[in-house]
Amino acid sequence: MARPAASERPGHPRRTGGRIRSQDAHDDVLRAAVEILEEVGYGGVTIEGVAARSGVAKSTIYRWWTSKAALVMDAYGKIVAGRMPRPDTGTVADDLTDFVAELYRVADYPLRGKALRGLMAEAQLDPAFEESFRSWVQSRRDVVAGLLIRGIDRGELDADLDLDHAVDLVFGPFWYRLLVGHVALDAAQARGHVDRLLQGLRHPPEQ
Repeated sequence: MARPAASERPGHPRRTGGRIRSQDAHDDVLRAAVEILEEVGYGGVTIEGVAARSGVAKSTIYRWWTSKAALVMDAYGKIVAGRMPRPDTGTVADDLTDFVAELYRVADYPLRGKALRGLMAEAQLDPAFEESFRSWVQSRRDVVAGLLIRGIDRGELDADLDLDHAVDLVFGPFWYRLLVGHVALDAAQARGHVDRLLQGLRHPPEQ
């Protein structure tokens, strides 16, 4: 049985007349896109499906987003930004631990993990999607870079830190374990991973 559109589900009153508030409709589209993505993966997302679930006309969706890729990554980016912390605890160790712990908690939500693996796979196959995906990945990297820069400003990390490499080291275990699945992601390990990372960043090998 087809799932009722957002306008027909509890909490989404049927739109029967009058002017639809654009922001409400916009938010319904984003929510519907992420719901479908996490249920069936990127390949199963269609503009028609999003329109049916959100109760927003397909023509309106195409007016706001030029492609499925643009819609999905805009939607997913906003959802992830809301789920993930931007910690400012006063120390780089605690900031990174809070961030990494939440990152690893994707393991508690199998559909989210499946969606992420699907997005990564699609980015390797579809050049049009790759651009949107890389833009989203960069937005997440920028958050971690900001945490490290604050650590540099406080004197916790060296001023000549290779920022791009350090960000790679933060995300590397997450993506490798998510994609390969050889070891489970465990939020309880976040502190240990961050401590070892910072030890390496603070004590580079002698030349």
